Amino acid sequence: MNGLNSTELIVLLLSISVMLISSRVLAELGKRWKLPVVMGELFVGILLGPTVLGLISPETFSFLFPPTGNVPIAMDGIFKLSVVMLLFVAGMEVQLPLVLKQGKVAISTSFFSMIIPFATGFAVAWYFPELFGINAEGKIRLLFALFLGTALSISALPVIVRILMDMNLFKTNVGMVIVASAMFNDLFGWLIFSVVLSMAGQPDNMNIGYTILWVLGFGIFMLTIGKKIIDRILPWVQNKLSWPGGVLSGTLGLCLLCAAFTESIHIHAILGAFIAGIAIGDSVQLHERAREIIHQFVTNFFAPLFFVSIGLKLDFVENFNPVIVGVVLLLSFAGKVLGAYIGARLGGMGTSNSLAVGFGMNARGAMEIILGTLAYQAGLISQPIFVALVVMALVTSLSSGPLMRKFVKT
Repeated sequence: MNGLNSTELIVLLLSISVMLISSRVLAELGKRWKLPVVMGELFVGILLGPTVLGLISPETFSFLFPPTGNVPIAMDGIFKLSVVMLLFVAGMEVQLPLVLKQGKVAISTSFFSMIIPFATGFAVAWYFPELFGINAEGKIRLLFALFLGTALSISALPVIVRILMDMNLFKTNVGMVIVASAMFNDLFGWLIFSVVLSMAGQPDNMNIGYTILWVLGFGIFMLTIGKKIIDRILPWVQNKLSWPGGVLSGTLGLCLLCAAFTESIHIHAILGAFIAGIAIGDSVQLHERAREIIHQFVTNFFAPLFFVSIGLKLDFVENFNPVIVGVVLLLSFAGKVLGAYIGARLGGMGTSNSLAVGFGMNARGAMEIILGTLAYQAGLISQPIFVALVVMALVTSLSSGPLMRKFVKT
């Protein structure tokens, strides 16, 4: 069996070491200015990638990140595992009872904050594809329109929660409505995106209804019967097996099992990981300490590797298209803020707090970058569109807090 030789193993270990240490240093520096950690990790990727290191010292760039051979194959496996782990942790943030507890206003805000950005994104992509440099018809044009609509409708729950906690708004009425609505957005956004991804990898005559049935069947099973089984088994795992090894092995093993299942039925592995995260994270039997250990393990090892890897894939300066960036930014602000505002108003909130909800829901952050990365790898979007999505994720994350603070009334 072929494997990594000694030189290749050294290069792989060096690359991972450079990515982890550099991203931690930049993240710590960024914290002084209250910048999102993900921004430091992305910046490291840009520094180490073709944008900076590849331009200054192509030999060093090729040595650390060789384009061919066993090292890029091993790295690709690590990056794919990283995104699965990230979606697992994102799923653990979702608490379905909280969505239902907020009642009419959360359901209304969730619905309109998804449907309006989705409709505006789909319509602009479908009728004006030239704005994005797209010149295609039929299935490719439809898939791009579906993707852009989904990308504009999804939120970034971890970023939103962090912003609300920083502003001491997490336990207020406005905070609870935003969190509950974002959970609903994430749940349905990733379901839709998984279907779009599966359509991209299938022939034109694929049965979309069959795919959707698999998605719904798996989700319903995991969130009902699967969750009850987890509730029964977790106490035994946490009390009888080694701590924290038992719960770590059990939960991460179940995550990978679900990811493998969805991948095997031609739906992306991220959906299995996300649903497993909801089923485990929503369990009242999961100790808070176990949740924190899983969260720390994933966000401090897998997350930096994944976000740094984005900068290694493309030249951000060469692929920066101001028209595409401007259109994506305009659509993202208009659709999400307007949609959430209308939903909150119809749910009974006042004008000022409804605007605060709109700007709070507009934070996209890491989830948008993950979604863009997967779409780029699947061939759904070009490099300039991917760069525009990364810029949009950073701008909306940085502007969400200040704009929300301007309107919120507690």
